[in-house]
Amino acid sequence: MDVKIQPRSLSGNVKAIPSKSQAHRALICASLAADNLSFIECSGDSNDIEATASCLRALGAEIRRENQNDQSSEGYFVRPLEKNQNDISVSLPCVESGSTFRFLLPIVCALGKKTNFLLEGRLPERPISPLYEELSKKGCKLSPKGLNPFCTEGKLSPGIFELDAGVSSQFISGLLFALPLLEADSKIHLKGRVESFPYIEMTLAMLEIFKIKIEFKENIFYIKGNQKYISPEKLRIEGDWSNAAFWLAAAALGENAVTCEGLDLQSKQGDKAVINILEKFGANIKKHGSSVTVSGGKLRGAEIDARDIPDLVPVLAVAACAAQEQTVIRNAGRLRIKESDRLEAVSSVLRALGADIRVTDDGLIINGGSSLTGGEVSSWGDHRMAMSAAVASILCSQQVVIKDAQAVNKSYPGFFDDFRLLGGSITII
Repeated sequence: MDVKIQPRSLSGNVKAIPSKSQAHRALICASLAADNLSFIECSGDSNDIEATASCLRALGAEIRRENQNDQSSEGYFVRPLEKNQNDISVSLPCVESGSTFRFLLPIVCALGKKTNFLLEGRLPERPISPLYEELSKKGCKLSPKGLNPFCTEGKLSPGIFELDAGVSSQFISGLLFALPLLEADSKIHLKGRVESFPYIEMTLAMLEIFKIKIEFKENIFYIKGNQKYISPEKLRIEGDWSNAAFWLAAAALGENAVTCEGLDLQSKQGDKAVINILEKFGANIKKHGSSVTVSGGKLRGAEIDARDIPDLVPVLAVAACAAQEQTVIRNAGRLRIKESDRLEAVSSVLRALGADIRVTDDGLIINGGSSLTGGEVSSWGDHRMAMSAAVASILCSQQVVIKDAQAVNKSYPGFFDDFRLLGGSITII
């Protein structure tokens, strides 16, 4: 699907979609629960969330979409999987979801399941070291890295796991889900500075909801074995700050205000930082209850450390195009191993629209202050690139055409519907 967008400011109210990151974690914990049924209130769906649900179904959980309370509460009913080991090989369709693959890999090893992970897009190329080596040392037989399907067999043994904390927080989260299931205690030693620590905090918060106890001090996680996941029976997924960021940034670029509703201002989601960064740029921010309203101002360049907020980089780069002077984004090198090489993708898309932007070793430099022209760009098969290009249209003097815009389905299938709701002019070509 290709779309054509006419330049126009957005305004109005939009409801934040449920957090994809929290939904992954809730579905996994509910599926591992000790015979406790769960209802996870989650009004939206996406390709990534469905990938996790499909894999958990294949492992033996019952997961179905349903409504409760006279249709007022939509979400997932979850009956936990049976954890008995068997020799039947299970195929797990991860599609392009890195979270699904990296979370479930240590879990199936802890359960002793023989599995074939089915991977699509760039997922087979994305790194799984040092998690791969640690699982191999502890009794698991794994396919060579990069193979697709990626196969596992054997049962994970408890012990001491050592991980470079600067590669992916998803490796750490996967082990945090898995190790409480083992028969004895384990430790995770983290080496170096932890990247994207807010995502690990989200994992710990979800584990606490399901009564799993983990201690963390001096870069070591202490995990007791033989723990049981206890479901709270009902759980509501909070609004997604990562995707709300597109509407909040769009408001900073335009002439009118946009209010995004259904956000938790006390959330552990790291991308909540978007409101502080937009304020640093010079946007006007108002917080009221569970809503945030943003309106434009005279934007100025900023220094941005993206170590804990990599998913915000594409749309923050768009905002930087409207700012006077220079914006420098640092510590974003891990974006090269996402659904696309996001540093190159962001630079390519914004240059094609008329921006003055260049890639550095670990980030971007954007010289803002001039209008963009518009033109035709590729989504790079990346949901965040498609959404960022749509937001960039606000700054353009001519129309923007986004090729393969269906990439938004990975995290936000209703993105273009909400874009129209806020006054955007979109035509499907």
